[in-house]
Amino acid sequence: MTTIYHRTEMLIGTDAMAALRQAHVAIAGIGGVGSYVVEALARAGVGKLTLVDHDTIDITNLNRQIHALQSTVGQPKVEAMAQRVHDINPDIEVITHQQMLLEDNFEEIFSGQYDYLVDAIDMVTAKVNMVLFAQERNIPIICSMGTANKLDNTGFVITDISKTHTCPLARVMRKALKDRGITKGVEVLYSTVPALKVQGETEEGKRIPPASISYVPATAGLLLAGHIIQQIIEKNSVKKL
Repeated sequence: MTTIYHRTEMLIGTDAMAALRQAHVAIAGIGGVGSYVVEALARAGVGKLTLVDHDTIDITNLNRQIHALQSTVGQPKVEAMAQRVHDINPDIEVITHQQMLLEDNFEEIFSGQYDYLVDAIDMVTAKVNMVLFAQERNIPIICSMGTANKLDNTGFVITDISKTHTCPLARVMRKALKDRGITKGVEVLYSTVPALKVQGETEEGKRIPPASISYVPATAGLLLAGHIIQQIIEKNSVKKL
């Protein structure tokens, strides 16, 4: 019988399809990058997804976030994304947490068993704490670095944090992790393309929000999802050897 994953199963095989169906991936940050991670994981057949984001969809999100539509403005990002996932496949289990990641709520939010954690959040403190949490529990994690202020989407690389350059967020993350005794062993996606200088209007004393375009964070999200899917398939293959 033909199913929604028929063509995927033709490509990866029955065993790999089963491994994806049994996998559980948590995505923190359901924005320009994270929403595309979720979309691709759902369409590939990952069976359980945990979505974490405290924010609601704003009109300014429509230029780059896949769940952001005129009809979803004002909705919690996690709930809008969960609805989209269930429109793709109602059998996917989706757990939502409309919460900000704080130092004292990781245990509450990430209380299950995970095949992968995805850090697609902006706050450095939360990103670092997420890495520490994952390493303490031996959960694979991949972190997204900066995607804003870029027109070129061809420079993304997945590598160890110790090998990053050019990206200001990666530089800040390297230092923050080094201060905690971590200099390598953290998987990240970052861009080798320098950010552009942008102009914008802002009230005095307030930071200009980062600029963005439709395809750059989307590219990052799809690359992250592809990497995770291949890692889950490879892990399943190793187990069978």
